[in-house]
Amino acid sequence: MLKNVRLRLAFNRLQREMENFRDDLTAEDLLNFAYSEIGSLITPWQFREEIDKLAAEIEQLKPERALEIGTANGGTLFLLCRLSHLKARIMSIDLPEGDFGGGYPEWKTGLYRKFALEDQNLELLRADSHDPDTFAEVERYFGGKPLDYLFIDGDHTYEGVKRDYELYAPLVRKGGIIAFHDIVEHKESRCKVDEFWREVKEGKNCKEFVNDFDQGRYGIGLIYN
Repeated sequence: MLKNVRLRLAFNRLQREMENFRDDLTAEDLLNFAYSEIGSLITPWQFREEIDKLAAEIEQLKPERALEIGTANGGTLFLLCRLSHLKARIMSIDLPEGDFGGGYPEWKTGLYRKFALEDQNLELLRADSHDPDTFAEVERYFGGKPLDYLFIDGDHTYEGVKRDYELYAPLVRKGGIIAFHDIVEHKESRCKVDEFWREVKEGKNCKEFVNDFDQGRYGIGLIYN
């Protein structure tokens, strides 16, 4: 139960607005909502100009099976659900604690479940993506079928992002997309996604959505599998 009255009112208002959503909203419609005052509880931790381009890619791909590692404020999961196939299977893995964990509180779980469309299946798994049991759960949930889309935004250390890639990238089908968050150098930070990104993108078909490589945060990298 939310004890903060202002937060509870904002939460209830957001839920009511989402219950009235149509299933055919465009990426621009959804982004306008996520970056509005009403959508502030799920606004993506990302520059709007960069995530606009990612949303367009998801909208075109219309993934039927998608995995997000690291959900945090929920904005990217919201967009993923609403832009995926009407009958998509989607899983979010989010670490409940640790340096790169604690992305969202328990009270947001019910809200995140409302992201899914009527015929979609959404699984919210609060666990360590590097744990063998978590990997086994991913394989079980998707029935051994390949992923269309993978979003890596979990452990931001060099070793952490590399491990997520090594574990889950092989599950992505040919023609699918692997996306990385925070590919811009974060100076004086333990975030080293940029170091791994520079290595992994070599020789691959990729795109970078970055406003300015000196911006000190964010940035999105895509690999077309």
